[in-house]
Amino acid sequence: QVQLAESGGGLVQAGDSLRLSCASSKRTFSVGTMGWFRQAPGKEREFLGGMPMSGGRPAYADSVKGRFTISRDNAKNTMYLQMNSLKPEDTAVYYCAASRSIGLLASPAQYAYWGQGTQVTVSS
Repeated sequence: QVQLAESGGGLVQAGDSLRLSCASSKRTFSVGTMGWFRQAPGKEREFLGGMPMSGGRPAYADSVKGRFTISRDNAKNTMYLQMNSLKPEDTAVYYCAASRSIGLLASPAQYAYWGQGTQVTVSS
């Protein structure tokens, strides 16, 4: 069974940092691609970055490259999203997702499995 669970969201001030975690099963973590998305009120779900779980470097959306970093801990079957220099525009629900395909997958439709999301709120 594929299960994903995000954690680490909260309320921070502009300029602060947060690290989000996405815990998954061993099977989910070892096959395909995992990615991070966010969705703000009234907006479409936005791709932030993704990483092939067989190895390789993460890829990022231009909007967050340089501020956000994706990493993983294989022993814990966990993927992380480190967010620095947060802005009020970053306020959204953040989701992790998994796909059995491998590649640069930037569309939500390419991911079959999703966590429940974690709220990130950045105040001015």
